[in-house]
Amino acid sequence: MKVLIARMNHETNTFSPVPTPLSAFGNKGPLYGIDARREAEGGRTAMSAFIDLARARGAEMVTPISASANPSGRVEAAAYAAICDCIVDALPGCDAVLLDLHGAMVAQGSDDGEGDLLARIRAAAPGVPVAVALDLHGNVTQKMIDHADVIVSFKTYPHVDMYETGEHAGRLLFTKLDGLCRPVLAWRRLPLMTHTLRSATAEGAMRDAVAAARAAEADGMAAVSILAGFSLADIPNPCISVVVVGDGDAAAADRVAAALAERIWAARADFVYRSEPLAQSLARACKLAVQADRPVLLLDHGDNCMSGGSCDTMDVLMAALAAGMQGIQAGLLCDPQAVAQCAEAGVGAEIELLLGHKRPLVQIGRSTPPVRLRGTVRALTDGEYVITGPTYTGQRACMGRSAVFDIGAAQIVVTERTHEPWDLGTFESVGLDPRRARFLLLKSRMYCRPVFVPIAAGLVECDSPGVTSSDYSLFPFERLARPLYPFDEPSYSATAS
Repeated sequence: MKVLIARMNHETNTFSPVPTPLSAFGNKGPLYGIDARREAEGGRTAMSAFIDLARARGAEMVTPISASANPSGRVEAAAYAAICDCIVDALPGCDAVLLDLHGAMVAQGSDDGEGDLLARIRAAAPGVPVAVALDLHGNVTQKMIDHADVIVSFKTYPHVDMYETGEHAGRLLFTKLDGLCRPVLAWRRLPLMTHTLRSATAEGAMRDAVAAARAAEADGMAAVSILAGFSLADIPNPCISVVVVGDGDAAAADRVAAALAERIWAARADFVYRSEPLAQSLARACKLAVQADRPVLLLDHGDNCMSGGSCDTMDVLMAALAAGMQGIQAGLLCDPQAVAQCAEAGVGAEIELLLGHKRPLVQIGRSTPPVRLRGTVRALTDGEYVITGPTYTGQRACMGRSAVFDIGAAQIVVTERTHEPWDLGTFESVGLDPRRARFLLLKSRMYCRPVFVPIAAGLVECDSPGVTSSDYSLFPFERLARPLYPFDEPSYSATAS
């Protein structure tokens, strides 16, 4: 048996000013062939699980590419074509296809990056079964449903079940090949744009929906996925959906999909996040810090690279400084020019920088001048460290050249590349101990939480006018298939879908 295993991951924020060329897919671009396989072996991604499953069966593996990029703007047409061509060209002779995809890729020339890839695969290899592992924030389309045999998404956010999702999807495909399962797909896409901060699976309506999906699996469905969708894309339907994999009984699978969709629709208001004013958030953080012997987390979720942020806005930091807050460790601020100036000056140098706001947020009509700050260069590093987990455990991370710029009230970690605070290593690798901060200001929404919440006295979400804000009024949507909630109050019946 010959199995094709590949990875193509990108969550596209069409309002992001950050470009997405081929070189963005990996530390130095995608990995190919044996290098793609070696990177995934022993890891915790869906592709890692696919490799383990194939090896356990003694299958021959073809791993044409592993391409994963941080969320950013539309994928450049040449990059998208190169990745898809690499996968399709490897199809001849393969008996099965296992794909680690995201589900919310938008490329120049394609609003449905995954669906268009799957259609090409089906056309090139019409009899070959295809299983897909998706991110919980995938925007599922009819084309994806039509051209895959198995679709399973993550059930956690923060995502700590990537490997388990791959194992689930791959296991179902192999049972199909063994004649032990006849996967059938049913799905519902609701006219509901959720907020990312309401898709955490440990609380609220999303927790309840995922629990219902698990119960349906326990009751006999082969796989049930709740995909919150990714709403910061100007496409017709960046919406929440339900995907059910049944075993031969399409009607039963459809009933489960409809029942779950109705449950979600009834709770639709709980999928909407309503921010408080920034000044109130910071005042609340100061109260938390009064008696605390641990840092208070400030999450600047309006400028988070894992949703497409530029990571160079200064709004929350400057508001914190204006409020008289001290003992701040802040990061990660992406400003390659500032890093170069710090490197040229050297550790210990006192310099003046024009910091942040270097990348105009053209898509939301915002351009702010950099902030002039004086401080001391405390550290310079290559920005590399190994993630300890629980997300991307063991993977080598690269922030690009990095510097610590100390302005007295705050020590700012400045990097060449946008980078999520996956790990304490984002601070420890540059010589800072985040446990000793009074306030930790992170450009993050969710992924920092498994690591930073345990060392914190409390957490305060701080909204700012960046391209990952929860304030939909900032975004000039033009292509939405209205009516959609929360903009409108559409009538919806899952049984009529």
